[in-house]
Amino acid sequence: MDWTDLIDTAFKVAGNSNQANRAEAVRTVEAAVADGEEPVASTAGRHPDHFRRGVLVLTTHRLLFLKDGKPPVPVPLTAVTDATVARTKFNGEVLTVVALTGSHRFEDVIKAEPFAERIRETAQAARTTPPPAPAPSGDRLVDQLERLAALRASGALTDEEFSRAKQRLIG
Repeated sequence: MDWTDLIDTAFKVAGNSNQANRAEAVRTVEAAVADGEEPVASTAGRHPDHFRRGVLVLTTHRLLFLKDGKPPVPVPLTAVTDATVARTKFNGEVLTVVALTGSHRFEDVIKAEPFAERIRETAQAARTTPPPAPAPSGDRLVDQLERLAALRASGALTDEEFSRAKQRLIG
């Protein structure tokens, strides 16, 4: 499943057939995708501050709430400590995601219990799997190599330490 399929599915569940909103949501998510981030699941729900439903998108790195082209509300999965579901008369299934960044509540969530389980599983995996070390960009690599050379020139690093550190940077 790719980003477009995931978001299209969630918009259909939300009952939102606006193609412009779907396209904007896909562009918003794809513009902010981190290296190695993959789509996991999606559903529809309502943020308490909004009247109409939006889309909840779960990735390997975060939970996003997307609505009508507004900036997404991100919740990093490494900060998630729990996801629970309660049922109320007025708000339907209420998903509460507790994270180190705060508590996030989503109302009238479609298939909230299976989605909460996916959040818990994916958050656990995100916390136990160390993120891959980002490969240094060209400019950043040059800066780091220059810093290593300066440390060697000042005597802070031996030639052997310099060679090992340089090898780690270059890969």
